[in-house]
Amino acid sequence: MKTKLSKKRAISTVLTTVIILVSSVVLGSGVVLYGTSLFQGASLTEEISIAGTKLWVHDTDSIGIAWGATTVRNSGDKVLSVDRITVRGVEIPSSQWYVDTTLSNEAYSAALNHTSWANNPPSSGGPSLLKLGECAGAGIPGQSYLCIDQDSWGAGLSVITANASTGSVGLNTGDTAVIYFKVNNGTLTSLDAGSTTTVGIFAGVAGGPLSITVIGQS
Repeated sequence: MKTKLSKKRAISTVLTTVIILVSSVVLGSGVVLYGTSLFQGASLTEEISIAGTKLWVHDTDSIGIAWGATTVRNSGDKVLSVDRITVRGVEIPSSQWYVDTTLSNEAYSAALNHTSWANNPPSSGGPSLLKLGECAGAGIPGQSYLCIDQDSWGAGLSVITANASTGSVGLNTGDTAVIYFKVNNGTLTSLDAGSTTTVGIFAGVAGGPLSITVIGQS
């Protein structure tokens, strides 16, 4: 009895070699693209530059009224949001921030000013910063916004119109913001005038604490 031999077609050696080569190229390309995307993502930096930070405390008030101001610039490669400000470890609610992102570069580089206290002597709520120039008669000082004329020349690029914040302050790469903030009552007192304390300004993982001298202001 003769045994029948079945003829099975196998993939030729040449075709097998081609498939292996193509697979290697595809896999290699995928690894390269994945590695490149990881490198690009890792190379983007989160960084903010902080300048001109000030702290003012009412130098005779027993309630402990204090305000601060700072400029923050997104100097990294990612969109960031300033989401936390602390004074002496105490977090300042964003509802007590007053933010202006519309000034010119020249105005941002100017020193942030204290314009004297409104509601002086302090009422039960304590004084706020006094508005100057074209903003003096607009609204209740410090309640919904601040408007500060840094050079006392009236309308112009040096006027800070700082709206009360409703949350974190978003900054695209290269953007800058001026932020005035009302320190929680009692965090600083008149006894702290002339001393050094910490102000923390953070945008996610960027930022950190600064050592700032408290200025007594009558």
